[in-house]
Amino acid sequence: MPLIKEFIAEHEAVYNLSGEIRRALERGDIATARTDLVEIQRQLLEHWAGEEQGLFAVMRQDPECADYIEALEAEHHGMAAELSTADLTTPEGRQQVSASLDTLWPHIEKEEDGLFPMSLTTLSGEQWNTAIDAWERVHQRKVRD
Repeated sequence: MPLIKEFIAEHEAVYNLSGEIRRALERGDIATARTDLVEIQRQLLEHWAGEEQGLFAVMRQDPECADYIEALEAEHHGMAAELSTADLTTPEGRQQVSASLDTLWPHIEKEEDGLFPMSLTTLSGEQWNTAIDAWERVHQRKVRD
């Protein structure tokens, strides 16, 4: 499924960037960490908008999926708040970013190992088209085949 490939590619990109942020913080390179933090926030916000406006919206129509989707969205909002309010010039701010990034991989696993397989067996062709259309609107480009 091309849309799932796009989501996985986005997951890989933000996970790799989270490693860059961690390494910059370990080196004490606050300027690089700040630049990368701005970039990961941009990527995550776009990624989350594509998920929430597309795949999550159509999957939420299934009552069996609604609570799972709600929990994933709460994680999105929590991470966005943590990353956007962190002051990297303080030890507490750096810890805040590290703690938030610690939640990234478990969150990705919930999507890739739970939600995505569930979507393949749950969604109709029309629902996939709706999810793809929303992702393309957010990203302003077509899903790659």
